[in-house]
Amino acid sequence: MATTFIDKARISVKAGAGGNGCVSFHREKYIAAGGPDGGDGGSGGSIILQVDDNLSTLMDFRYKRKYVAENGVDGSGQRKSGKDGKSLTIRVPRGTLVRDPETSEIIQDMSGDEPFVLCRGGKGGWGNTHFATPTRQAPRFAKSGLPGEAMEVVLELKLLADVGLVGFPNVGKSTLLSVVSRANPKIANYHFTTLYPNLGVVYVDDGVSFVMADIPGIIEGASEGAGLGHDFLRHIDRCRLLVHVVDVSGSEGRDPVADFDAINAELVRYSPELARRPQLVAANKVDVLSDLNLLEALRAHVEALGYPLFTLSAAAHQGTRELVFAVADKLRELPPVAVYAPEYVKRPPKVDMSQPLEITVEDNVYLVEGPWLQRLISNTNFGDYESRNWFDRMLRESGLFDRLEAMGIRDGDLVSMYDLEFEYQR
Repeated sequence: MATTFIDKARISVKAGAGGNGCVSFHREKYIAAGGPDGGDGGSGGSIILQVDDNLSTLMDFRYKRKYVAENGVDGSGQRKSGKDGKSLTIRVPRGTLVRDPETSEIIQDMSGDEPFVLCRGGKGGWGNTHFATPTRQAPRFAKSGLPGEAMEVVLELKLLADVGLVGFPNVGKSTLLSVVSRANPKIANYHFTTLYPNLGVVYVDDGVSFVMADIPGIIEGASEGAGLGHDFLRHIDRCRLLVHVVDVSGSEGRDPVADFDAINAELVRYSPELARRPQLVAANKVDVLSDLNLLEALRAHVEALGYPLFTLSAAAHQGTRELVFAVADKLRELPPVAVYAPEYVKRPPKVDMSQPLEITVEDNVYLVEGPWLQRLISNTNFGDYESRNWFDRMLRESGLFDRLEAMGIRDGDLVSMYDLEFEYQR
């Protein structure tokens, strides 16, 4: 049974929450007032993306769409910190783009070998050991852990290939790929034999090779969704060079010039930038050529447009090495395969402040807690001036400072919010 090719998937990911800090006091025979010894909570596990070259499709994400990392373990007595939650590594094919589902902005291009932290785990809460001071020797409070980041993303596979084979169905692209590389695509004498892209490594000489992709046959209207081309045109976005395969045999009564122009027109409709990509034209099936005029008409047409033409028969292994050497020479002049720069900017979350915060007072320390405050803190970059101002504005709009003053807070009193502490100043 043929493997289903999946090149787009939407998944939900959630990093683990941090464990809670512990309220505990040292208990030992003959030692009175041993003091606080509550340990910190462990950090939550992160969601990490890693390229796996053994994968060539996003098939796994068709059946599993939700990924959750482990939570951190709560702290315990005797200053024992909780265990960190285990991070979850999600393996994706090389060339996978991670996009924001609402804006389609690129969060990360998984083309390199470095892992990417998509969602960070929440920090663990402090145990009561942290709150001991000369005047507060027995703090009976600790901090809760912060939630991990969560989001939905779209995974989109764009193959990392140097060369893309384009052309109408059944013109010999799969045969050419099988002859010049070690790929084993399905080959048959009917249209749309190739139902998903195939990759092959072409070895030219010692230390010289390139990756070639056989893209499923494009037809007129592909850019509007006709045939298979609409689904797979994205896979030639990264290709540095296109090899346009044209059937010149006349065996199906087709006009090679019309076919060549039709495919290029679809490329223009899909992406004008892609249509300007360098092309080599491969006039295939010359071993069964019925009318030499078909070949000469194509040659005159493409050379007038500035494209070099190579005659070959992939099935008979004629002219294929000449094409391979020409491709290798051309690739030496071209820049490397494109890697997309991240364009996603994390946006402030929408904060529902309708639920009141819980405020407790312990030894002149005002402990402030609440689900929306957890989320607010975990989404604030306190190293950024604008983010700090936004955080302060959210607190003021919530009425928190008015409540604190109504409870009698004074300048210099400590306000504690999860992993954030500050002295109150009016």
